[in-house]
Amino acid sequence: MTVIEGPRLPNLRPTGRQLLSLGLTAAIWLTATVLVALPAAGSAGVNLSVGESATQDILAPSPLAYTSEVLTERARVEAAAAVPDVYDAPDTRVARQQVLLLHDILDYIDGVRADSYAELSQRQADLQAIQGLTLRADNALVILNFDNAAWSTVKAEALSVLEQVMRSQVRANQLADLRRGVPARVSVSLSEAQAALVSALVTDLVAPNSYYNEAATQAARQAARDAVKPVQRSIVRGQAVVVRGEVVTAEDLEALAALGLLEPEATWREPVSGALLTLIVLTLVALYTARFYPALGQSARRVVLVGALTAAFLLAARFMLPGRTVLPFMFPAAALPLLLTVFVGPQFAMVMGLGLALLLGYIGGSNLELTVYFALGGFLAPLAVGTGERVNQFFWAGLAVALANMGVLLVFRLPDPALDPLGLAQLIVAAALNGAVSASLTLAGFFMLGSLFDITTSLQLIELARPDHPLVRFVLRNAPGTYQHSLQVSNLAEQAAERIGANALLTRVGALYHDAGKALHPQYFVENQLDGFNIHDTLEPEESARLIIGHIHDGLELARRHRLPSAVRAFVSEHHGTLRTQYQYARALRAAGGDASQVDAALYVYPGPRPQSKETALLMLADGCEARARAERPKSEADIDRIVKAVLDDRMARGQLDDTGLTVHELALIRASFVNTLKGVFHPRIQYPAAEEKPALLDAVGSQPALPPASPSSPDAKPGPQPQA
Repeated sequence: MTVIEGPRLPNLRPTGRQLLSLGLTAAIWLTATVLVALPAAGSAGVNLSVGESATQDILAPSPLAYTSEVLTERARVEAAAAVPDVYDAPDTRVARQQVLLLHDILDYIDGVRADSYAELSQRQADLQAIQGLTLRADNALVILNFDNAAWSTVKAEALSVLEQVMRSQVRANQLADLRRGVPARVSVSLSEAQAALVSALVTDLVAPNSYYNEAATQAARQAARDAVKPVQRSIVRGQAVVVRGEVVTAEDLEALAALGLLEPEATWREPVSGALLTLIVLTLVALYTARFYPALGQSARRVVLVGALTAAFLLAARFMLPGRTVLPFMFPAAALPLLLTVFVGPQFAMVMGLGLALLLGYIGGSNLELTVYFALGGFLAPLAVGTGERVNQFFWAGLAVALANMGVLLVFRLPDPALDPLGLAQLIVAAALNGAVSASLTLAGFFMLGSLFDITTSLQLIELARPDHPLVRFVLRNAPGTYQHSLQVSNLAEQAAERIGANALLTRVGALYHDAGKALHPQYFVENQLDGFNIHDTLEPEESARLIIGHIHDGLELARRHRLPSAVRAFVSEHHGTLRTQYQYARALRAAGGDASQVDAALYVYPGPRPQSKETALLMLADGCEARARAERPKSEADIDRIVKAVLDDRMARGQLDDTGLTVHELALIRASFVNTLKGVFHPRIQYPAAEEKPALLDAVGSQPALPPASPSSPDAKPGPQPQA
């Protein structure tokens, strides 16, 4: 049986979707681990914690050598702490920038010195106002009183000293020391006044040119950590692990845990073994899913479904299996793989059935008989149910499970010399009931879980495909032309779906309901206009387009009213995608004199979305090809192929197939299938020789006038002035 989810939601951010699936998976398997590995009660052990004082000596009962994570981590922390901070190499651009700044300052000072019109006090104030440089009043006065030779010497020395300082590495934490060391770099050949002035000019311009590199520092420290080898610790028998009166350290607790002295065996070995088994099963299922069912991990809905079902079965097993004699053999474990066969696929169901059998056998007391009992039934159930499209298939699946269960019981019980015939008979009855309960539980689960998780099964689709479905009968009574059109389109799309391996049953059912909205107002659609009168000729283009596009909303409303699953509703909303009602748009253009700017194109576009699956894309293509073929009435296979190719090319050019995943090869198969199917519908008929007198009945039936051709501007128009896109 095939399972169909609802229409795909708009694309989420990949990281968000992956995090959601991972989070759900972790929560589900954490639940499974808790259910499988519930700890058993045991005696209390040594109860110590870090920082407490030991009340007694604790000696090692046996020799032990182990890898100490505490000591290893301590050594790694020490190695990382020994790595100094890493700084980038000196940035020469900073040095050039500061030297250029000093040049500008010196040029400015030269200008102030040369200003003969300003008062001395004014020039002194101008020097003290230099931004980025702190000059005391006495320094400014010295600069103004220097002769040209002395001042030139100061300028040259200042540039030289600044360049020397900035050529070396200057870190932010070294800046104060380097600035204090500037006077020591001034040449001793200068006078005291000149040296003091050089220091004043240079000190404030010394700036950091090497910066702390966080990433490089962390990488170096991580490398130092990685270079530390695991620290081994050895304990001899009788050695005092903890001495009375001493404070317990993390190293002491680690040694006690390694020796098994912190907790008794009964309180940790059983949960650890159960957790390990759960991890093995999880790994098995995860690897199989990643290899053969990658789409499952991308669907949060299906991850929740699989996890919830698994958790529910494990929870029920906790009440039915431990400490029981007959009840464990009635546990309907095969119902899980039967459900998953329908919801996910038979191969995945077999793997899950095997994993569940391992967990159930452990819960039942590490019982090999129960493990084989559940494994064989869970493995056989998906094979027996087949496609799952008939209720009787589940009856045969339940019977197969019951027979397999009985076989396992006989294999394990017959060799027992102390065989109890009455007890064996009870177990045989339990095995038979197991098969019946598994099949019944599966059928009940379809109806409950299908609605809860919006999953459509083949059984549900078969029910929807019945001609007596209320919505189908409503369409047939109110819009017989639309009904016949839907049948033809469903046949066309179904044949193509089989060619490309898409879901043919879903495609057929979706095509059957895709135009249901027309039944509310059948008179607006040409296939229902039997008197040749087209009401759209009397309407304004905008109103005509609104009425035509309205069948999408009407169809969705009818689908919701009749509780059609979202997988089927997607065909209603997506079969026209975001195409345009070309006939009405062309009329509007003609009314506007061909000026497209005078026409609101948005009024003539279907609401969409574009097809989101191969099945809805097949319906769009089949709808267009059937309508255009019926409008143009092709005379040969070449005409049919031309029509099909034109429709496929048009939909691809308009980007309607971008979200469907259809390949070029699949489009070629679709084209061939459409041509083959349409060829059977529009095959040329034999021209009978003209008779002198036609029978009255033949004349009444055979002389009907031909329908007018479709508008050439509409690639998928139906006969007559077709109002659809």
